[in-house]
Amino acid sequence: MKYISTRGLAPAKTFTEILLAGLAPDGGLYLPEAYPQVTRAELEAWRNLSYAELAFAVLSKFATDIPADDLKAIISKTYTSEVYSNGRADSDFSQITPLRTLAPGVHILELSNGPTLAFKDMAMQLLGNLFEYALDKQHAELNILGATSGDTGSAAEYAMRGKRGIRVFMLSPNGKMSAFQRAQMYSLQDENIYNIAINGMFDDAQDMVKAVSNDHAFKAAHKIGTVNSINWGRVSAQIVYYFKGYFAATKSNDEQVAFSVPSGNFGNICAGHIARMMGLPIGQLILATNENDVLDEFFRTGVYRPRGSEHTYETSSPSMDISKASNFERFVYDLVGRDGAKVREFWSRVDAGSAPDTAAFDIKGTPYWNELPKFGFASGKSTHLDRLKTIREMWGQYGVMIDTHTADGLKVGLEQRRPGLPLICLETALPAKFEETIVEALGRKPERPAAMEGIEDLPQRVTVMDADVATLKAFIAKKLSE
Repeated sequence: MKYISTRGLAPAKTFTEILLAGLAPDGGLYLPEAYPQVTRAELEAWRNLSYAELAFAVLSKFATDIPADDLKAIISKTYTSEVYSNGRADSDFSQITPLRTLAPGVHILELSNGPTLAFKDMAMQLLGNLFEYALDKQHAELNILGATSGDTGSAAEYAMRGKRGIRVFMLSPNGKMSAFQRAQMYSLQDENIYNIAINGMFDDAQDMVKAVSNDHAFKAAHKIGTVNSINWGRVSAQIVYYFKGYFAATKSNDEQVAFSVPSGNFGNICAGHIARMMGLPIGQLILATNENDVLDEFFRTGVYRPRGSEHTYETSSPSMDISKASNFERFVYDLVGRDGAKVREFWSRVDAGSAPDTAAFDIKGTPYWNELPKFGFASGKSTHLDRLKTIREMWGQYGVMIDTHTADGLKVGLEQRRPGLPLICLETALPAKFEETIVEALGRKPERPAAMEGIEDLPQRVTVMDADVATLKAFIAKKLSE
């Protein structure tokens, strides 16, 4: 299988070539030339597979340049109950992503039993092992540059710490994450991990990563790669748990389901879109935003209106405090019939920036607006008061404690799902990562794994930096020369 850019001006490449590359040379994001199709016979055969077996079946369709035995070994090493046994003592760890049923037809897919207690571990642990494999084959090194709004950073750092030939430079918005999230990242003392707190919002950090990635000379000279969800390897790994969740919530492949997905950067729900395009019977993909509702606005009105940092709210679901969703470009590429020229036209406006009351682009009144319903999306937003209410309701009715982002997903999912469709809400993180809001909602602290007790009190290593690309490049160059 070959991969092409959403902007249409980059040569086709293999899975391992784009695995280490991040952005395409034309500034676009990589996608398969065509989505592999899953037959009914394959759905039947996959229904009772273990998570590792299912991951191999799905990823074999994408990583076609990795020998089957090698890919199977990497996946088997990644998806073990030992790696995914953090957190809840009542989870069935052998399932890796157990399905928790709240009421008939209402489920939560547990994705947060990994090392950093967030769904990002599901893909990042695999990416760490894939990177190590690819670099070893090429006798190469890689310097990972990433940005995080909360959970990508710690998941990447825990997956890459101690890996041969890999350094991680992770940008995060200074003071904008929870104390637990900051402590998970900044307390790591590994020599190959560099934390950089940017004076700004997540979008500023993400823009810096893209700017460095688009400086092709610097990127090549310093062997820069990425683990953000712009990396196709992460998106492909996330496709797996949509299949797993579907099989767990249904008895027959004739059934349809609705997935509700808390969304900031559109990476998680983009994987669901691709699973649906492959043939998984998804009746609805419900996108849930917080107060930063750029994506909800698009699906309701056809207007994509990214906002600057000054118009991005700080909320109690901080991992979704994003107003410029990178992975949205992948979906728009499919929406416009895979027309790279049209994507370039749209994103020339996005990249140029716009006033908060000015649309980057508007598909209302175009043929694309009429195509949108065919992709099965619904959307809605959730506020701080909604999160508190949903957390209280889940605890009071079911004795289940959820984090703030999962609360956004459940609130919007229950509002938007079509009658008769089982609802599967994708869990985002364990509530321990957002203790302050849980205490506000329930008057009690969430439990946390013993290994995470007192993490906020550990010594922290972090460099604070203004949102300046030249300063970032100088920092990277200096550290790599030491």
